[in-house]
Amino acid sequence: MNKVNLNNLNSMLKVDCRRMFKTPLVYIMFGICIMMPILVLVMTSFMGNTSVVDPSTGEETVMETFTNAWQIFGATSNTGMAMDLTSMCNINLIYFIVAIFVCIFVSEDFRSGYAKNIFTIRTKRMDYVISKIIISFIASIIMLLLFFIGGLLGGSISNLPFNMDGFNVGTLICCLISKIFILLIFISIALTLACVAKTKLWLSIICVLGCGMLLFMMIPMMTPLDAGILNVIMCFAGGLLFSIGLAFVSKLILNKTNIV
Repeated sequence: MNKVNLNNLNSMLKVDCRRMFKTPLVYIMFGICIMMPILVLVMTSFMGNTSVVDPSTGEETVMETFTNAWQIFGATSNTGMAMDLTSMCNINLIYFIVAIFVCIFVSEDFRSGYAKNIFTIRTKRMDYVISKIIISFIASIIMLLLFFIGGLLGGSISNLPFNMDGFNVGTLICCLISKIFILLIFISIALTLACVAKTKLWLSIICVLGCGMLLFMMIPMMTPLDAGILNVIMCFAGGLLFSIGLAFVSKLILNKTNIV
């Protein structure tokens, strides 16, 4: 029985992989991920240090800017919880992009009738859920790495310094690995909400963005630039627990609701 399940899962993974990489959506997302950090760094550097004066009050506001290229990937743990441009417009935006991608990917299965067809023929609900998590995780890792490459390019184009103040290459690698594991949390949440909404894509996107905003401030604390092995372990454990727990929730939803 286990062998049959593994065969079905393997077949489902191949189908999902083929469907995902044949759709223009994934390449649009890839393009957004690599261009976003370049545009953010170039535009903020170009507009940096400019001031705007409020004519009614005479108050002068100076445009915030990035002072170091590594700020596009986050901050060190001793920076604090500042709500500024560098803490909002950085690599953590990837989690929202990934969540929206998963919602669109799953919703298309229900809108096209693909989900109903595969469930009618042979595929078990859990095989479908696991396959979606794995394939989405692969795509999200590519998105995160493309953002990293775009950040390096944007920093070079903007002539920003690459000084590693308060962290090093080892902690930077731990930071990126931690961020990769946290992707599982957002993927699992998006998948569950997409299974609830099914063809109502707008509903799943609104819900997942709301959940993402609640979790957004948690990410810098768990994945600072000076992250260590403990951060990696914590993020791995959190991602694993969320993916397993919400996989069963998604399976239950698919079992208890109409696949339409």
